[in-house]
Amino acid sequence: MAVIVTDAEARKVALGSFVGTALEWYDFFLYGTAASLVFNTLFFSSSNTVLATMGAFASFAVGFAARPIGAVIFGHLGDRIGRRRCLIVTVTMIGVVTGLIGLLPDVLSIGLAAPILLTLLRLLQGVAVGGEWGGAVTLAVEHAPIERRGRYAVMPQIGSPIGTLLSNGAFLAVATLPPESFNSWGWRLPFLAAFPLLYIALWIRRRVGESPLFEQLLKEDERASSPVREVIVGAWRQLLVGACTCSLGVGGFYLATTFVISYGTGTLHLSKSLVLTATLVAAASQILVLLVAGRLCERFGPARITVFGGVVTALVAFPMFWLIDTKIAGLVVLGVTLGVAFLTISYAVSGPILADLFPARLRYSGLALSSNFAGIMSGFVPLVATALLAATGGASWSAAALLILIALITLLGGLLAPRLSLSQDQSLLVSGKGVYPGGAPKA
Repeated sequence: MAVIVTDAEARKVALGSFVGTALEWYDFFLYGTAASLVFNTLFFSSSNTVLATMGAFASFAVGFAARPIGAVIFGHLGDRIGRRRCLIVTVTMIGVVTGLIGLLPDVLSIGLAAPILLTLLRLLQGVAVGGEWGGAVTLAVEHAPIERRGRYAVMPQIGSPIGTLLSNGAFLAVATLPPESFNSWGWRLPFLAAFPLLYIALWIRRRVGESPLFEQLLKEDERASSPVREVIVGAWRQLLVGACTCSLGVGGFYLATTFVISYGTGTLHLSKSLVLTATLVAAASQILVLLVAGRLCERFGPARITVFGGVVTALVAFPMFWLIDTKIAGLVVLGVTLGVAFLTISYAVSGPILADLFPARLRYSGLALSSNFAGIMSGFVPLVATALLAATGGASWSAAALLILIALITLLGGLLAPRLSLSQDQSLLVSGKGVYPGGAPKA
């Protein structure tokens, strides 16, 4: 039985998903920027700058390693008690944790406890984010008319560049402070801003209605008893392919932003304001790419858009770093913008391509697990890129090669996804009886 939804309902939910996701990504992205600019010296102080930076990026990666835990917890709850309830919990968790990071004493004040507490808070942040994206996209997709899924499912994705603009913009503002002020209290202000932003996010989330498909699942008592287990055991192929399709949008993004910030300021000795400005311009370009790709998705399908995004990103990987290596301000901004814009093509259609891999009764779990399995690898991308950079004597070709590898993984996922995707009727099917995740009939 399919559930009919209207464009007005779809727009309201998509807007709510977008705003809530933007605020959550603001909190999560703050850590990546701070890891590049301040955590390496204030929490992982070392005479060896490479080791200090790697320590900061290792704590950054912990958030991604924790995201599958959040995917399991909130995926199960989202498919059992509802999408909306889980999204209220996740936004509360991440807002409180981010604010606490802004209050945390540094290593000179409390010694080894500082990096330990910082890493613990990052872990909790990762758990919350692990349940956020899958729920936001599921809610947007399940409220959207099937023929207009692309434009509505892309709205939570726009939360990513908005989060980047807010977080990097906040750091760009405090970076103008004298170094002493920035290192002592200035860097804390963007984190402390999470507390008032949390109030806004909660107000928005509480106004969003529950998914009509989930309400129908409740009515017909067709919820999965153990959705995470069913996804892992019965839909492991869809899970792996889904993770591949997400790799570029997550891992490639952190290579082109978090790593590039560290590479630009640490290796090339560019100013903080220049590299932050470059990421801001790139984030602004993402919004346009997301809107266009969302519409193209409705015409050509998410799989073709995913493959195209992987191809063009691989082609632009080396030119991106060549432009950055010139150290010329305009070319640095152009290089970062090109890289981020092209990898965003695949990211734009992550929601529709994953939604088609899993039926409604397993969708929250399927989306959350797929995206966060990709996140496990992606969280270590800045760390791996930094290690490769050190091993090659500071040569950027190693980072470009890593970006190509990630793009090819996503390209492969885009090629395989159509073979495992549900039909439109099965995608909107409420009952899971007679259908495997992937559309194959039961024997």
